[in-house]
Amino acid sequence: MDCNIKLLWDSDAKVWIATSDDIRGLVLESGSFDALIERVKIAVEDLLSFEDDKPDYCDLRFISERRDRVLISGGI
Repeated sequence: MDCNIKLLWDSDAKVWIATSDDIRGLVLESGSFDALIERVKIAVEDLLSFEDDKPDYCDLRFISERRDRVLISGGI
């Protein structure tokens, strides 16, 4: 089974948020990108274990997006 995990940076809350259209109920957050990936791995195993037709494994694809704003003063 292939699962896409979306990791988005929330600049207001200063946390990474993980969600997935492939894994029902997956919503996690963490201030650390690496810690969030580890939490996702554990959560995926737990969440998929409740499925009636649970897979033997799940290949995770992490897709991250972070947007920042840079203020430009003075110009050229």
